[in-house]
Amino acid sequence: MAPVFINLVLFAALLFGLARLQSGTLSLSARVFVGLVLGTLFGIGLQLVYGAANPTLATTISWINIVGNGYVQLLQMIVMPLVFVAILNAVSKLHDASSLGRISALTLGTLLGTTAIAAFVGVAMSLAFGLTAEGLAQGAQETARLSTLQSTYAPKVADLTLPQLILSFIPKNPFADLTGANPTSIISVVIFAGFLGVAAIRLVRRDPDKGGRLIAFIDLMQSWIAQLVRLIMTLTPFGVMALMTKMAATSNAADILNLGKFVLASYLGLAIMFGVHALLLAATGVNPLAFFRKVLPALSFAFSSRSSAATIPLNVEIQTRRLGVPPTIASFAASFGATIGQNGCAGLYPAMLAVMVAPTVGINPLDPGWIVSLIAIVTLSSAGVAGVGGGATMAALIVLPAMGLPVTLVALLISVEPLIDMGRTALNVNGSMTAGTITSQLLGQTDRAVMASEDEGSLQNA
Repeated sequence: MAPVFINLVLFAALLFGLARLQSGTLSLSARVFVGLVLGTLFGIGLQLVYGAANPTLATTISWINIVGNGYVQLLQMIVMPLVFVAILNAVSKLHDASSLGRISALTLGTLLGTTAIAAFVGVAMSLAFGLTAEGLAQGAQETARLSTLQSTYAPKVADLTLPQLILSFIPKNPFADLTGANPTSIISVVIFAGFLGVAAIRLVRRDPDKGGRLIAFIDLMQSWIAQLVRLIMTLTPFGVMALMTKMAATSNAADILNLGKFVLASYLGLAIMFGVHALLLAATGVNPLAFFRKVLPALSFAFSSRSSAATIPLNVEIQTRRLGVPPTIASFAASFGATIGQNGCAGLYPAMLAVMVAPTVGINPLDPGWIVSLIAIVTLSSAGVAGVGGGATMAALIVLPAMGLPVTLVALLISVEPLIDMGRTALNVNGSMTAGTITSQLLGQTDRAVMASEDEGSLQNA
C-alpha cells in the first residue's frame, strides 16, 4: 500500500497546486488546460513506473476516480434539472411561441447537415488511407466485447425504425425521463419543458396575475439552478486532471501503435470537421479563432470525460456568457446536440467503419450510389444516439446492420476506442455550440457585446 499512498500524495499535491491557481488571475480556460496537461503527464509517469496492468496502478486509479468520475457524476446530476428549467424559462419568456419552430428547425438543420458532411469526411478518410477490416485479429478480449455488444446493445437497436425513433421522443412519463431512463430522455425532457413553457405563455395572456406569479417562480428556479451550475463549474480543472490521469495511465501504447493508421485517419477527419465548423461560423459573421478560444473549457472537458451529455451544463453556460447566444437557443442546441446529429460519434465514426467492412462482404465502397445511401442512413440514424461514452458504438450498431454489414469490426477496435472517443466527443460538443451560435446569428439574436468581448473571466468567478 505504500506505493499507492505515495501516488495519492503526489496527486493531492497536484490538486492543491491547481487550487492555488484558482485564486490567481488565470482564466478558467487556462486552468482547465493546465489540469489537462498535468493529468496527462502524471498518468504517463504512473504507467512508465508501474506498467498498465500493475495492481498498484489499478488501485491508485480507483482512488483517483473519486475525483474524476465524481465530477462527471456531479455534472450528470444537474443535466436534467438544467435542461428542464432552462427550456421552461426560455420558452415561457417568448412573446411568440411560433418562434420555437424557427429555432428548432435551424438548430436541427445545422446539426443534421454537419453530420452528413462528417459522414462524407469519414468515407473520404477510410478511402484515402486505404483502411480495411481485413487482417484485424480477434483475440479473447475482442471476442468477449463482441458477445457483450450483441447481448447488450443489439436488442435495443435491432428492430429500430425511423417512426419508432420519432415516437420515442414524445414523453409519455416525463418523471421517468427526468431520471434519464431512456436513450432519448433528454429530447423528451426538452419537449415536455417546451409544452409547459407554451402553457405558461397562454396563462400569462388569459390570467396576467397568475401568469406573472408563475413566470416569477420559473425565473427564480432558473437563477437557483444557474448558481448550482456555476458552483460545479469551478471544479472543472480538477475533474479534467483526474480524468486525463486515468486515460494516460491505462492506455495501451502497443495497441494504439498497431492500429495507428485508423487513429491517424480518425483524428485527421476530426480536424477537417473542426475546419468545417470554422468555415460555417465565419460565413455567419463569427470569428472562428475567438469562438474556439472561448469554448476551450467545454472542449477540454468533453475530451477528457467522453460524455456529450455531461458537458451540457458547461455547454449552455459558455454559449450564453461567452458567445452571446440567448438562453433559449443555447439550451436547445446543447440539449439536441447531445442526442441528435453528433458529428463525431454518429457521423464520422460509423461511416468510416462501413467503408472498412464493405469489401469483406463484396460491396464496392467506391460506388457513388452506395456512398449516398450510407450518408443518408448515417444522418437519419444520428437522431437519438445517447450522449454518453458508448454512443458511437450504438451509432455503429444501427448503421452497419442497416447497410447489411456485420458488426464484428466494432469489437475489433476496442483497444483504441477510448483514445478516438475523446476527440469524437469534443467534436460532438463543438458541433452543438456551433449550431447554437449559427442559429443565433441567423435569427439576429446574438448579444454582440458579449460575442465581441475579450473577457474570459466570466466563468472564472461565477
